[in-house]
Amino acid sequence: MTQTPTQTDSILAHLEKGRSLTSLQALEKFGCFRLAARINDLRNLGWNIAKESYITATGKRVAKYSLR
Repeated sequence: MTQTPTQTDSILAHLEKGRSLTSLQALEKFGCFRLAARINDLRNLGWNIAKESYITATGKRVAKYSLR
């Protein structure tokens, strides 16, 4: 029997493909309401994840994460 990947596993796989991720994308793709918490989990596991500020088309500022 195979195990379903966790949100953290799915987020890491997404980042490992060279893609960035915002909280809205994480909610849409993985059902993750707390991306910052999952990023913190990955950082605690030793992953070097960068955070940059991103301005949306509506003028809102959100964080965008990517692997370094």
